[in-house]
Amino acid sequence: MPTNVNAHITGTVWKIEVKPGDSVSEGQVCVILESMKMEMPVEAPVSGNVESIACAEGQAVNEGDVLLTIA
Repeated sequence: MPTNVNAHITGTVWKIEVKPGDSVSEGQVCVILESMKMEMPVEAPVSGNVESIACAEGQAVNEGDVLLTIA
């Protein structure tokens, strides 16, 4: 069952560390968000493969927005 990885803060997508098809481990940093000049890593909640990326670098996101999906 696919797992959505959500933004835990409102901010801007500063860097995407993974791409579709990549294998990720639980706790691995997938996306870095920037908010108020602070970088906040978003980690994979589960191990698996990146199924899709739902954001782009430079995009503004709100808390709870889906950033990527791990299957």
